[in-house]
Amino acid sequence: MEKEVIMEISHLKKYFPVQSSIRMQPASVKAIDDVSLTVYRNETLSLVGESGCGKSTTGRCAIGLLPSTEGCITYNGRDITHLKGKQQRALSREMQMIFQDPYSSLNPRMTVGAILEESMAIHHTGSREQRMKRAMEMFLKVGMREDQYYRYPHEFSGGQKQRIGIARALMLNPKLVVCDEPVSALDVSIQSQILNLLSRMKEEGNITYLFISHNMSVVRYISDRVGVMYLGHLVELASTQELYTHPLHPYTMALLSAVPEVDPHFKKEKIKLKGDIPSPLNPPSGCVFHNRCPYATTFCGDAVPTMQEASAGHFVACFRHEEY
Repeated sequence: MEKEVIMEISHLKKYFPVQSSIRMQPASVKAIDDVSLTVYRNETLSLVGESGCGKSTTGRCAIGLLPSTEGCITYNGRDITHLKGKQQRALSREMQMIFQDPYSSLNPRMTVGAILEESMAIHHTGSREQRMKRAMEMFLKVGMREDQYYRYPHEFSGGQKQRIGIARALMLNPKLVVCDEPVSALDVSIQSQILNLLSRMKEEGNITYLFISHNMSVVRYISDRVGVMYLGHLVELASTQELYTHPLHPYTMALLSAVPEVDPHFKKEKIKLKGDIPSPLNPPSGCVFHNRCPYATTFCGDAVPTMQEASAGHFVACFRHEEY
């Protein structure tokens, strides 16, 4: 059965201009530099990579929270790259975001019940009684108690705040949800609860997740497919099982080698990358990873590798992937 495409991102770029009296020429931070990927309906596609690689910016551009510099984004076959005003607001009913920090993403001056009802009020959906009924229903569905509905955000723990953030994102029955590091600020014991909640809500609501994280263990648990980003570029994309058992890009291999093993008797070789991450203000020529890659040749610094399908559904941007 052929998978149905819900979102297509083509050659996406996002540059942030930098102003400085020292520089003679205008410069830009290349947060995303030519990223293309396809998101299928009802799947969880994860983006992983080091901090600053552009994964969160990709998610924000995908749903219109940030305008893209170049490229095209289509949702259900419709070009949404440059939507503004009422069109953007109408589309936000179908695309929502769960933010990384549950502490700062909730208005401290509003009760959590009012926070949940607000999204329906903004879109003029239902009467006040209907909004309260829907909010209470979602509040209970994410594991909260009825007597907590009129409390303020500061009265809840981090895990509870993230549950409220999830409830708010799902209030309008969205079809696509960007999860930006939804468990990184939580204790490990709470992380599993939130991940199980997200999985359950996905099945119940037929939701598609674009899941953003730097935690490879979390990504392996929740994802159907995984894309690896480095310095604004997508360097590898494959199904979760394929990526974790047969990584092809040297950067992916290095990320997986750093994941702790549960078995204390199992020893694996850790790949230590040389040098520091280059600045996105002045990225390297050619392959952006070549100055840290243990397999790089002089050719890698001269030409930019494109994403190639190494096997069915497994894409990699590396000139030498067949040699590993």
